[in-house]
Amino acid sequence: MFAYGQSSRYGKNLHNFERRKFHFGAHLGGNYSTFRYELKTEFNEADSLKHIDIKGGPGMSIQLPLVSWNPIYNLNFRFLPSLSFHETVFTYSYMKKGELKTRSHRSNPTNLSFPLQVKLNSKRMNNFGAYAMGGFAYTYNLTSEHDVEQLLSDPIIKMKPHDFAYQVGGGFDFFLPYFKFGIEIKMVSGIKNILIQDDTFFAAPLESLKTYGWWFSLTFEG
Repeated sequence: MFAYGQSSRYGKNLHNFERRKFHFGAHLGGNYSTFRYELKTEFNEADSLKHIDIKGGPGMSIQLPLVSWNPIYNLNFRFLPSLSFHETVFTYSYMKKGELKTRSHRSNPTNLSFPLQVKLNSKRMNNFGAYAMGGFAYTYNLTSEHDVEQLLSDPIIKMKPHDFAYQVGGGFDFFLPYFKFGIEIKMVSGIKNILIQDDTFFAAPLESLKTYGWWFSLTFEG
């Protein structure tokens, strides 16, 4: 009775929700982010470098505000700027004087993203709906070290602060008495090579470096 108390006539919560052209809300969630890379063709097993391991890690994301424009019943255009954090560890294994050694670098970007998404909704079944989404995002790394001076004794991987990525995913919407609650998962894949090639220890073997990750979000929309 409580779940349907707001709209006993239709048996639905928020039964006029889809008729409104604009909605506002927020996203909270987590992500698992790493990098996709390509090696230069001249680097192979005959070189001192034997293996590169790029291990992503969990992160957090805060997305506020969410703005949704609904021109028709089952189609939404969404703008949801976000602030995200994560850590990635680069580990290189190489031979030196006949001995296998490793060297690591930690990357801790703080990214400000501006995604534009298209959301295609299924027909609502009482207080439940499903959807697919896709879009593109511009991202700026607030903690980029692209302009710092390299130290040959302790080099870092320098990356460009500007990035572009496409997003593909889907989720479920639950219409509660006072707001719509959503669960979403999406894949985010960079389309730009963000590596700054300065021929230092970590950068020299790489041809390109692109962002990649999975995001899990909880949506609150009124």
